[in-house]
Amino acid sequence: MTICYLAVGSNLGNRRKFIKLAIKMVDSLTGTRVIKTSSIIQTLPVGGPRNQGKFLNAVLKISTRLSPLRLLKQLKNIEKTLGRVGSVRFAARCIDLDILLYGEESFKSKKLVIPHPRMFKRDFVTGPLLEVI
Repeated sequence: MTICYLAVGSNLGNRRKFIKLAIKMVDSLTGTRVIKTSSIIQTLPVGGPRNQGKFLNAVLKISTRLSPLRLLKQLKNIEKTLGRVGSVRFAARCIDLDILLYGEESFKSKKLVIPHPRMFKRDFVTGPLLEVI
């Protein structure tokens, strides 16, 4: 099992409900368990179109047997199941799931970079991450 950290955020619809559903769905992935969840914080959107609603954000500490790319695929499936549709980068979204750290590994592909390249530039990630490490 590998310890990973995931960012979760929402700024559309019932934000808290989307986050709680996403957490349950991550916990139900084969070979994956949510170990710890940070508090949920409200933040202003960073980048993207103007006039977006505020985000709710949290970080999850998980253990998984899934490879980084398989985990990413499963997270994208969760987003799709919860109603996220492809749109403008950094646009409003009902759910956003990002892999921040995957064990001690560094990973780089067209689809995924670990550690997440912008995580230390985002207070809405670093604060909750410190809660669960």
